[in-house]
Amino acid sequence: MEARQLKTIDDLLLSNEERVELIGGEIVRRPMARFQHGMVQKRASRELGPFDHPSGPGGWWIATEVSVAYEPHECPSHDLAGWRKERLPGMPSGVMDLAPDWVCEIVSPGHERKDTLHLPLLLQRHKVPYYWLIWPEDRTLIAHSFEDRHYKVIATLKDETSARVPPFEAIELDLAYMLGAE
Repeated sequence: MEARQLKTIDDLLLSNEERVELIGGEIVRRPMARFQHGMVQKRASRELGPFDHPSGPGGWWIATEVSVAYEPHECPSHDLAGWRKERLPGMPSGVMDLAPDWVCEIVSPGHERKDTLHLPLLLQRHKVPYYWLIWPEDRTLIAHSFEDRHYKVIATLKDETSARVPPFEAIELDLAYMLGAE
């Protein structure tokens, strides 16, 4: 029996396919984007926009669909990710090799295992301070904080209209809008 050859970030960069990421040494296709997923991603980015804007609370770089090279065989593309400007003073380019300070994944049907098991373990290894999961179909946001080498749930918000959610508690987020209310 032949040993499985783990793919690397170099293999990922050579791939001709679009919407792929490197998970556990395998190049995998990202799920086909559904309307609710895209809408929640756009609205979450908009709600968090003040943190990326000089006239708001500022202090963050927030990006969508950004690839982060955590390990030689792990380079996921996050739905949303943010870096504090104190850790990353200049606007980055290309594939990131610095772990973010916050990651948000919008859970897609059929890909729950990656977002709820694989990624949290990867992010824990790299001590990413905050990890959010959003389920668009249920209008639910679960926020996690990295404490004592593990993630702890710090907020479970379902059908809430607004909330202050770490690490963005400086403003009240319009969750009704962000999570897909009409």
